[in-house]
Amino acid sequence: MPPVFALADCNNFYVSCERVFNPKLEGEPVVVLSNNDGCVVSRSNEAKALGIKMGAPIFELSGMIKRHGVKVFSSNYALYGDMSQRVMETLSGFAEDIEIYSIDEAFLDLSGFENTDLTDYGRRICSAVKQCTGIPVSIGIAETKTLAKIANKTAKKSPETKGVLDLTISSRKESMLAGTKVSDIWGIGSSYSEFLEKIGIKNALQLRDADSFLTSRIKRKMGVWGARIIQELKGIPCYSVETCPPPKKGITVSRTFRHPIESLSELKEALATYVSMGAEKLRSENAATCTLSVFLHTSRFKKEDFYFRIKSIDLPVATVDTGELIRYAGEGLEEIYRKGCMYKRVGVMFRDLLPDTRIQMGLFDGRNRRRSEKLMQTLDAVNLKMGSGTLTYAVTGLAGTKPWHTVFERRSPCYTTDWNQIPKVL
Repeated sequence: MPPVFALADCNNFYVSCERVFNPKLEGEPVVVLSNNDGCVVSRSNEAKALGIKMGAPIFELSGMIKRHGVKVFSSNYALYGDMSQRVMETLSGFAEDIEIYSIDEAFLDLSGFENTDLTDYGRRICSAVKQCTGIPVSIGIAETKTLAKIANKTAKKSPETKGVLDLTISSRKESMLAGTKVSDIWGIGSSYSEFLEKIGIKNALQLRDADSFLTSRIKRKMGVWGARIIQELKGIPCYSVETCPPPKKGITVSRTFRHPIESLSELKEALATYVSMGAEKLRSENAATCTLSVFLHTSRFKKEDFYFRIKSIDLPVATVDTGELIRYAGEGLEEIYRKGCMYKRVGVMFRDLLPDTRIQMGLFDGRNRRRSEKLMQTLDAVNLKMGSGTLTYAVTGLAGTKPWHTVFERRSPCYTTDWNQIPKVL
């Protein structure tokens, strides 16, 4: 039985989340900004029509925003994460196997639906997600994940598809592949797309139909990955739906400061906060880290004074203990800190992760690991029940006294995750 994949992708997800709780935004140009309200990370179709580009700095758009009445919001990750979970729960009712690919995308395995009108089934999925969450979704259906990605992109842009395109029966497959740039193919980055264009392959159709000579060159340059992409474009699946995603190889937490920071104590506060966030992610993944890396740098736009350093520390015992990780991170920061520099970013990386059930104790380890485990369980339980940051380490600084804190000046309420911000019906 040949496999069939569906890619469900939320339309302009962050903007759509804002519109669910503020219907007045429908039909209006809307953008959502990155951390510190720096750049555009999500746009409504109306904002796209005005020429607003993804990643555009907000300060460059001030004139356009005033002229066209563009509504601007800060990122509200608590809201978006919760809405994503609701979308995925709804999608899971339409397929036995589902792979959550990102916050707004999921692959569904529709194998075994050969006697079903998949276009109609896709529209039923879209309707259910819209009814249950308020989020509009587009669906691309094909024999492989790569083709499903292409089908989804066409479904988003072509009104006649009504949000669903089944490429397994479509007569437009050749024209769609011809209209898909190699840089837009799932899994092909900028360096590979430049290579392909140099050898005369500019779209997905040309890549699929590459002769043996070009195919051999592609395999030498891109390896197994390139060979699999060609197979997938031919309708031969090389990837299945991953219901159990592979464990993470590392976790990184960092932020860019709105204003540069020189003070070591303030950098330590920021770093301790990021370490706390990273350690919480580690525990949620049931993982421990063997290696910790601290990095910081000044503004990249001041190349003559640019300063970047990174310090890696091999931990004597793999750990998930926030306090222990904060101590090692602070020591690493002291080693790479240079007085007089105005730092724009600091962060931490946890690498060489392993399951927390496989932690090898050290012969000279004097830390009470059982007590540490209970302390972390209590910390997570309180923060889960009372809200993130209810319990934290003093070294992260006191609320209201953090000049390095990420700014969200235009953030909407956390409608679904905070009892005090639940919408009121007047």
